[in-house]
Amino acid sequence: MKPLFFALAFALAGSSAVAAEVESHGPHPFNIRDLVMMDRVADPQLSPDGRYALYTVRATDYAANKGVTSIYLLDLEKNGQPVKLVDKASSPRWAPDGSAIYYVAPQDGVAQLWRHPFGRATDTNAVQVTHVPIDVDGYKLSPDGKKALITLGVFTDCADLACTKERLDVRAADKASGTVYDKLFVRHWDTWADGRRAQLFITDLDNANEQPVLLTRGIDGDVPSKPFGDEGEFSFSPDGKTVYFDARIAGKTEPWSTNFDVYSVPADGSAAPRNLTAANQAWDAAPVPSPDGKTLYYLAMKTPVSESDRFGIMALDLATGQRREVAPNWDRSAGGLQISSDGKTLYTTADDNGQHPLFAVDVATGKVSTVVTDGDVGGYSLGKSRLLIQRDDLKRSADLYLADLQGQGLKQVTHYNAERLKNAKMGEPEFFTFKGWNNETVQGYVVKPADYKPGKKYPVAFIVHGGPQGAMSNGWSYRWNPQTYAGQGFAVVTINFHGSTGYGKAFTDSISGDWGGKPLEDLKAGWKAALAKYSFLDGDRACALGASYGGYMIYWMAGVWNEPWKCLVDHDGVFDARAMYYDTEEVWFEERENSGTQFEHPENYEKFNPVNHVKDWRVPMLVVHSAKDFRIPDTQGLGAFTALQRRGIPSQLLHFPDENHWVLKPQNSVQWHETVNAWLKQWTAKDAPASH
Repeated sequence: MKPLFFALAFALAGSSAVAAEVESHGPHPFNIRDLVMMDRVADPQLSPDGRYALYTVRATDYAANKGVTSIYLLDLEKNGQPVKLVDKASSPRWAPDGSAIYYVAPQDGVAQLWRHPFGRATDTNAVQVTHVPIDVDGYKLSPDGKKALITLGVFTDCADLACTKERLDVRAADKASGTVYDKLFVRHWDTWADGRRAQLFITDLDNANEQPVLLTRGIDGDVPSKPFGDEGEFSFSPDGKTVYFDARIAGKTEPWSTNFDVYSVPADGSAAPRNLTAANQAWDAAPVPSPDGKTLYYLAMKTPVSESDRFGIMALDLATGQRREVAPNWDRSAGGLQISSDGKTLYTTADDNGQHPLFAVDVATGKVSTVVTDGDVGGYSLGKSRLLIQRDDLKRSADLYLADLQGQGLKQVTHYNAERLKNAKMGEPEFFTFKGWNNETVQGYVVKPADYKPGKKYPVAFIVHGGPQGAMSNGWSYRWNPQTYAGQGFAVVTINFHGSTGYGKAFTDSISGDWGGKPLEDLKAGWKAALAKYSFLDGDRACALGASYGGYMIYWMAGVWNEPWKCLVDHDGVFDARAMYYDTEEVWFEERENSGTQFEHPENYEKFNPVNHVKDWRVPMLVVHSAKDFRIPDTQGLGAFTALQRRGIPSQLLHFPDENHWVLKPQNSVQWHETVNAWLKQWTAKDAPASH
């Protein structure tokens, strides 16, 4: 649930078919072998002079059942081939003067910060910069390149890092395995709490053996936030004397609070952090100072206890304390910010009508311009005169592109997976609109089968996205990728129903308290519109699939809209809304979506509760759930499978003991997809048995 749930993991069941990376010869429909073995380009970093690109590539070690990330360098002026700099490393960053490259890599099993000199032929060896006894989880260099902020997971009552390491070692040696908790979170996403907090330290890069200085002393929260926070949550002032970060003070309210605040602290740790946004009880995040140091830009929601409110761009005058919203009339939710060297323009990404473009925002007027339009901008690096952009779409995985600061002259500079996929045939996507709930315009898209032939009808995979405040957009995914179904001979239909992002705040907010209402009306209307518009869709051979909120909707549809479907596939969905309130870790989500707690407003949780309609279930269903999913615990999937079996409805349960809300391991991904594809084919075959 929440936008990150939408990104749920696909997988196709473990098989020898991809036991090694064997290139397919000759034209063939796109398949799971193609998907799981693709190189994944990410984290673009433009050198200070704009000539070189640093980035990461995650390759798949199928035998080891994991991804392996390496760092690459590309000379943008000579059109040369990328050069691998470091194996098994991440987070490459340029020194401010371009004289070195920093990155994180293990040393004796502990992640450390390293420096690789750059630009002189004699400089060939990397130097270990940090020598701390626990993992460096993230970092950011100071403007003068002499210091670095580093994030470490520590016991906050320890006086030094050695204490944290010693305590962890003692625990590991203790044969008693129990843990006593006196507050939530006891577990989050896929990890049980062990008493440590992510905290922000500063270290001198030229005196690496010195104890780093703790900057977040007294902050009972994680910096960056868990489970997905990153370096965008902390920054230096231009003169390096002040550090800004955001945090949620935890206490005993952490699971039902989204009250993050932005803090400032002296970079030498000489004073306690100071809250700059205490007046706003909603989420404040992602601080970015102006180049002159006079203004602090950050993102802010306005609705407390919400993770899906619109993020507006705020400007705080650090001298007067006055603040304003930069683009109050821009009805989109901004992502992380970067600022131009002259301080006049902010850059950000946001969902927008089925795309995820890059935008430029004039800080004086609030005027918003689209810099890169179609597709999904997954990352970018801002230089003085050019942009390095990570971009993908429904037919292309991520590659790097160059453009000027207005997005002109967009030029692709890497071509990963081109050779691997040159013979892989993909389905053509097409967006369409229709009138949904309240006669409002709703958008969806179809993807034709990879071997589409005019005049032929094809079975349909009807995908319901998660979030629910998310969207199925024009982007490539290694999880719910429509091309994996198109390659199996299915047409794909998906609808960005009320609650989806990229269509304005009111559209997104409209789902709260109405999970089974407006979205279901949109799905029905969208299915009808797609059948009327696209004659190649075989409405008599269709299955519906969804995950997270999409999984909730599959369970809901099973009871209240099961007529069109030959089969259903549910991944990590909510089966019993009542139990979900007490089982999930991020309670704020449930309270926001249901207007209060379950014990005070039980009727809100029962209004659209799938468990209350099990008596009307009839369609064969595959249930997929994972043991390390703490967002929607696997008891939800087990309950649904019990209901199906007890009702005598044809059903299967695929359970992963080692995955979370997503399926991430390559061989598990293969098993997931093979199991799902077999289920779809079984029930959409022309001679398939009738539904229950």
